[in-house]
Amino acid sequence: MNIQAALDKLNSQLPLKERQDKLPQELKDLHRAVLHSLINQGRPSTSDELADQFGKETVESGLARLGADDLIVLDADGMNPVGAYPITSEQTPHKIIVKGHAIHAMCALDAVSVAPMFDTNVVIESECRVTKTPITIRMHGSKILEAIPTPGIIIGIRWQMPSGAAAHSMCMEMVFLKDSKTAKDWQGGDVDNSSLFSLPDAVEFGKAFFLPLLE
Repeated sequence: MNIQAALDKLNSQLPLKERQDKLPQELKDLHRAVLHSLINQGRPSTSDELADQFGKETVESGLARLGADDLIVLDADGMNPVGAYPITSEQTPHKIIVKGHAIHAMCALDAVSVAPMFDTNVVIESECRVTKTPITIRMHGSKILEAIPTPGIIIGIRWQMPSGAAAHSMCMEMVFLKDSKTAKDWQGGDVDNSSLFSLPDAVEFGKAFFLPLLE
């Protein structure tokens, strides 16, 4: 599957930009504030912190709307954000070191999207879904500075509609695979319902999906 076809498919299953475009401007700004807090603070701003900027009523109703639209993930009480695609404070296999903070990405595709989305330096620490081989990727913006093991880390996606929050369903099947042989084994010949992407192609795919959320 080429990048444009993959982008179209993911936008049909998880239309983040389409949902964001339907928001009033103040809620678009609220969504982006949550995203930036995750990067700049290594955690999402609390509802009280956001209320200082946007007002309590806007934040209470706005976070509920963003959560219902699955643009952000809220805590168990539905009061405070814990993540906003592609970044989360919840534990996942995909650790992200950015701006001196350690946080997590929701899936492998999300992990390689953070650096180009925010045009920053990122270190990704994860593992191969199949072999559990440690994976380390260093990026600056869209540029891959280092990828271990080499050659040929692959990102695999099993296409599925989200069940509840995408972070807790479809994201579980967007994974790192240590090389092409492992990736083919993981795919098991099911090319209709799964896709494999080289690391450079995955970076371009993720950038095209996520960067519009900040524009």
